[in-house]
Parts: sequence; structure tokens; C-alpha cells
Amino acid sequence: MSVRLDRRQLLLSAGAAALVLAVAPRFVFAQASGAQTPGGQAPGGKGFTLPPLPYAPAALEPHIDATTMSVHHGKHHQAYVDNLNKALANHGDLQAMPLADLLKRVPELPESIRTAVRNNGGGHANHSMFWSIMGPNAGGAPDGEVGAAITRDFGSFDDFKTRFNSAGAGQFGSGWVFVTADPSSGKLAIAARPNQDSPAMEGVPVLMGNDVWEHAYYLKYQNRRADYLAAWWNVVDWGAVNRRYAAIRKGELVI
Repeated sequence: MSVRLDRRQLLLSAGAAALVLAVAPRFVFAQASGAQTPGGQAPGGKGFTLPPLPYAPAALEPHIDATTMSVHHGKHHQAYVDNLNKALANHGDLQAMPLADLLKRVPELPESIRTAVRNNGGGHANHSMFWSIMGPNAGGAPDGEVGAAITRDFGSFDDFKTRFNSAGAGQFGSGWVFVTADPSSGKLAIAARPNQDSPAMEGVPVLMGNDVWEHAYYLKYQNRRADYLAAWWNVVDWGAVNRRYAAIRKGELVI
């Protein structure tokens, strides 16, 4: 119990420190470059960089608060990028490898860096996807090919949300809940994974996903993960999800 309380106190302390960022003048954030972006690779393919948010930290309020977004992106995601680059510092061939390919090769990596790449490469990939499928003035029912696929594979959008939220709520401890898409058939499936693991590590394309680590929601929702999961649908950008789906169906790598 004491360890859990310490983690929560750290989250609250980090949120207070980041409040300065929330009230400071907003930076101009670059627009997302599309579904084919391979997850923040540095120019020349040497190492990885933190992709900018495609919207201001406050853009997803009231569903996700600005302080959480600032800390989540600027601290947590940045740490995954930094630690991934540190793990690959003496492996130039791996630094130049696209992130999707690197994740699929995790079992083949040298044992000395395997866990670091799995945790931090997975964290970089998962968060890069996460920011790209959310946005302001979003939410509502899915349309286009994704909407049709959800109805085909789950019966209705409400049934889909219920199964997705149940998988997210049932993920013990930290982790993610994903929707995967089969490139050949387009069939969708829901999959939960612990920590920063991803179906991408198994060569299965990720269409979308939600972060159920406490750092993604604790400042606003405390221990109410179910409330966070329900509110998250208000910020899902179905246009971005449809672009990812089209890229997957074409056989293009997406993160």
C-alpha cells in the first residue's frame, strides 16, 4: 500500500510542477504528418526523437486536462525516447532501423538491451500512436470504413465500446488496450497488453489504443479508471483512425 501511495504522491507532485506549463503561453504545435509516420525517428535515421503534439495540451479538456497532457507527453514519453536512444547508443544498425521493424525483432536483440528496447521502444511506439488518434472537437460515432468494420465485427458501436472499456478496466496494473486490424481482411480485434507491450511486437498492426497507466489519468480521475475510459471516447479522432485503417489495409507499416 505504501508503494502505491508514493507513486500517486509523485504523480500529484509532477502535476503541480507542470502547472507552470499549463498556464504559460501556448507553443505552436506542428500538425501530425499522417498515418505513415514511423514514430519520431531522427533525421538521417540515427536514433529517435519525441514527436510534437499535434494540438495544444489544453485542447482535449475537459476530458483530459492540460497538466496531464504536458506531463504525459513532455516527461513520460520523452523518457521513453531518451532511454531507447541510450539503449541503442552502441548499436548503430539498430538506431537506423524503423521503429516497427525494431519492435518485431525484440526477441532477437542482444540480451543486454532487449528489455530496455521492449519497454522504451514499446512506450515510444504506443504513445506516438496515442497522440495521433486524439484531437479537439472529436468523438462521436465512427464513420467511413472503420465505422463499417466496427459494426461488422462487433455488432454496434455501443457493443464495441463496452468490450473495449471492459478490456481496459480489466487490465491488471499498468498497460494498454488496443484495437488491431488484419491487413488482408480488415477484421478488427481488441487486445490488452501489460506495461508498454504492443501487438506490433508480434507483427500485428495496431489501429488504435488507449493508455491505462495511472499517469494517463490519475490527476483528473484518481482511481476511477472506468470514468477515464468512458470519457476518452470524446477525444477520439475518427478521421485519423480511418487514415490508419487505410494504411494498414495497403500493407504499409504504421506505429
